[in-house]
Amino acid sequence: MSREAIISVKQEEVNQLAGRMQGAKAVVVTEYRGLTVQKTEELRRALRKEGCELVVAKNNIARRAATACGFGAIDGDLKGPNGVVIASKESVAAAKILHEFAKKNPKLIVKSGVVDGSFFNAVQIKAISTLPSKQVLLAMLASQLYSPLRDLAVGLDMINQQKSN
Repeated sequence: MSREAIISVKQEEVNQLAGRMQGAKAVVVTEYRGLTVQKTEELRRALRKEGCELVVAKNNIARRAATACGFGAIDGDLKGPNGVVIASKESVAAAKILHEFAKKNPKLIVKSGVVDGSFFNAVQIKAISTLPSKQVLLAMLASQLYSPLRDLAVGLDMINQQKSN
């Protein structure tokens, strides 16, 4: 292959990965060294159930695709055998699945990620994995906003009952 052909093939790989990353809610870098094929497939299935995918690409290609999509903050961790997990449905889904899988398979190492546009290191990704889902957080917020109104209504009703007695 000529040099131009090789460059065009690599650019196509970058474009394909960038297309997968485009619009992603989160991108997490993991090191999968030491995982068996069966364990890797088990991880891929768990990720797919939650709208995520594990992509194994050369670091240079992953770096260029991430930069093109606004996930350039993960560049520093793209060294060694890495997998890039792309979450398209829920921001914290990838972090939760990776954290649970790493408990049983310590050879999987979560390096860093970009979640909802912000960079997080491995410790922060682990902390994110313990958060409830977005729907649960919204329900908790709604109940906290509703609580003072409910208390006010109960108090006014009690005052109204006292006046009527």
